[in-house]
Amino acid sequence: MLRISKLTDYGTVVMTELARDPARVVSAAHLADKLKLGQATLSKILKRLASAGLVQSFRGAEGGYQLAGRPESISVAAIIDALEGPISLTECSTDDHSCSQESDCGIRDHWQVINGAVRGALESVSLAEMTRSASVVPLAHMPLSQLASSKFSSTTQSGVSAA
Repeated sequence: MLRISKLTDYGTVVMTELARDPARVVSAAHLADKLKLGQATLSKILKRLASAGLVQSFRGAEGGYQLAGRPESISVAAIIDALEGPISLTECSTDDHSCSQESDCGIRDHWQVINGAVRGALESVSLAEMTRSASVVPLAHMPLSQLASSKFSSTTQSGVSAA
C-alpha cells in the first residue's frame, strides 16, 4: 500500500496552518495546542522542515516559526521530500541504483513513468491550495498520460515552482 507516514501527514497540517497567515511568526507551543500535536513530534517536524528551508525559525520572546517562502511556491512534494526523502515508489525510482535487478528489469521504465506521474501530481498542488477546499477534479480518474504530461514539468525537483 502506498501511504505517507503520520509524521508527513502532520507536517503537511503544520505547513498548511502556517500558510493561512504566512507573514505571522507562530510559536511551537501555539502550533502544538492548535493542532493537538505533542511537543516532541512537532519539534521533530519543524526541525526537518527548517533543515529543508521550508520554514524559518526565530528565537526570543516573540520567536517561533514562519514559512520560508510564499504558499503558492511550496508544493506538497517539497513537504514530503523534506519529511520522508525523495518520492520513490520502487527501488528503481531512486537515483542511487540500489536495486540488484535493475539491469535486467523489463518494467523499470514504466515504474519511473508512474513515479514521475505521482511526483508531478504532488508538485502540482501548492500549499496555498491546501488551505482551500479540495478540487472537484479527482486525480484518480485522470489517465496516466495526462498526469505525466508536461503540465508538471514546470516545477523544479525541489518542489518550488520555477515561475
